[in-house]
Amino acid sequence: MVEHLELEDAELAFYPQWLPLEQADAWLQQLEDETSWSQPQVRVFGRWHPVPRQVAWYADPGVVYGYAGLDHAALPWTPLLQRIRDAVAAACGQAFNGVLLNRYRDGQDSMGWHSDDEASLGANPLIASLNLGAARRFDFRRKGTSRIGHSLELGHGSLLVMGGATQHHWQHQIAKTRKASGVRLNLTFRRIAP
Repeated sequence: MVEHLELEDAELAFYPQWLPLEQADAWLQQLEDETSWSQPQVRVFGRWHPVPRQVAWYADPGVVYGYAGLDHAALPWTPLLQRIRDAVAAACGQAFNGVLLNRYRDGQDSMGWHSDDEASLGANPLIASLNLGAARRFDFRRKGTSRIGHSLELGHGSLLVMGGATQHHWQHQIAKTRKASGVRLNLTFRRIAP
């Protein structure tokens, strides 16, 4: 079942239970076992800090993804990630050539406010976000404001698809939380222009 979220200047489709529980559990365990995680450093106000989560970038040969001053060289697709990519592409009606995996170890791992609006993603990128593991709150705010405009809980096996002009008008985040939170994996599929 899909929910179309009504945010002005955004195209958002949310599938709260896109994956059956057993499938979500199996993919979570296999990704935990197989993924080559790293924790890169970013420069903020002249000082280096580790990003507050672990990451991995898998993509077609030669596809590099850069954001926040970091260029991620592509790791080759694993058989599991190829299967997941094919399933997500079929659900979205779009092919993807890369996936950024984020591993949130607990509630103190986070992702700050941002838009997926890098030039390499094209004019109106379609970003498909698959969530496995612990549920976390996902916030939207309109660009130029500081107030949260909408929130939803991204649970185990859910899929959020952001398309159209969403990235032009909205930012999103996964905030830190003091609530007990286990490991969460987030796979954001995208198409990088050559």
